[in-house]
Amino acid sequence: MRGKVSKICSKAGGAFDCYLVAPETEKPVAAVVLASAIHGVDTDMIAIADELAACGVIVAAPDLFSRSIAGPLPRNDLRAAQRAQPRLEQIKAGEDDMIDTLRHLGTIPQFNGQAAVMGFCYGGPYAILGPKRLGYAAGICCHGSQMLEFLHELAGLRKQVCLMWGDEDDRAPAEVLQAYREAAARRDDVEVHVFPEVRHGYMMRTSPSFDRPAYDFSMRRACDILRCLQSPSEARNI
Repeated sequence: MRGKVSKICSKAGGAFDCYLVAPETEKPVAAVVLASAIHGVDTDMIAIADELAACGVIVAAPDLFSRSIAGPLPRNDLRAAQRAQPRLEQIKAGEDDMIDTLRHLGTIPQFNGQAAVMGFCYGGPYAILGPKRLGYAAGICCHGSQMLEFLHELAGLRKQVCLMWGDEDDRAPAEVLQAYREAAARRDDVEVHVFPEVRHGYMMRTSPSFDRPAYDFSMRRACDILRCLQSPSEARNI
């Protein structure tokens, strides 16, 4: 299943690219918005989007870097790291893109109004911010980076968040993993999975860190959460 690149109009003016793929169905279905790593919507992200669409949901992968250097960048391109800084300011600005993408999903006839965020590396914080205040129904985070700064955002959150890392992730040291494990132990709507001997970037097929078992687990868990969003009654119970 392959999608296409569409233009999404920003509420603030202008437009940005978004890879969109939808199942061939007339029934109402849920959606997931992919918040990419610093390399943007590259072949790795498109492969994930296409695989998730096979679960029967609409998938959108917006370009979160249209304000600086737009489009995907090669893994060895130093501009990828540069355009993601200053990190906290860029993440804040990207909240508008996530809202605009969700608004665009509302124009798709088969969208049922329930969407999750699935964030990777740079995009990891949106797995919390999305369901906290951007209108999303759930969040999924794979090897999210700089996540300690967003731990406090779990306060007051009442929607499901699933966070996954490898225990050898150099962007999520032991204190980060421990902090989120402790948060998950205190509440029912946050789950944390840590994979042994898995490094940062395990979801990216072209990365040396790609790990098939961790990838498969993460995709299964994402599809499980998305299936629960396929009907409003089930979404209230995840």
